[in-house]
Amino acid sequence: MTTKTLERYDRIAGAFTRRVEAVPADAWDAPAPCEGWVARDVVGHLVEWMPSLIESGWGVTVPPHPTVDDDPVAAWAAVDAAIRRWLADPALATREADIFPGRYSFEQAVDTFCTGDLLVHTWDLARATGLDEMLDPDEVHRMFEAMQPMDEVLRASGHYGPRVPVAADADEQTKLIAFTGRRP
Repeated sequence: MTTKTLERYDRIAGAFTRRVEAVPADAWDAPAPCEGWVARDVVGHLVEWMPSLIESGWGVTVPPHPTVDDDPVAAWAAVDAAIRRWLADPALATREADIFPGRYSFEQAVDTFCTGDLLVHTWDLARATGLDEMLDPDEVHRMFEAMQPMDEVLRASGHYGPRVPVAADADEQTKLIAFTGRRP
C-alpha cells in the first residue's frame, strides 16, 4: 500500500502545491469560501493541523519553517516535503499508532485524513485567488462516494456546514463542493 498511498498523496498534494505557488502576491488576503478565512488561512489550516495529527501519533517533527504569515509558499513546502519523506520510508509508513478515532498506520492516517482535506482545500484556495478550480475527477468521485454514507457524522463533527443544494444534473465536483457546505 505504501507506493499507492504515496502516489495518491503526490497527485493531490501536487495539485495543491501548484495552486499555492501560483497565488498572486496580492491575493493572499482574498476571502476564501470557508467562512471568516482568507486564502492564507487555507494554507495555514493545513500547515497547522496536518503536522499536529502526524507528530502526535508517530513522534516525528516537521523541521522549522517560516510561518504562513511570513511565507505561505515556504511554510506549505516544508510540511509537504516532510510528509512525502515520511510516506517514502516503509518502516514509518506502515508503523501503527493510536489516534482519534482508532488505530492507523502512518500511511492510512495520511490517506484517510489528509488527502481529502487537501483535495477540497485545493478548490478553496483556487476559488479565493482566481486560479483553476478543476480537481482530479477520480479523486472527486472517490471522496464523494466515501463521504455520502457519513453525512450525519460529518455534519455533527462541526467540520462541515450544511449541504448546499445544487441541481440534480450538476457535475460530481460541484456536488462534492456543495456536500462539504461550500457554494460552488
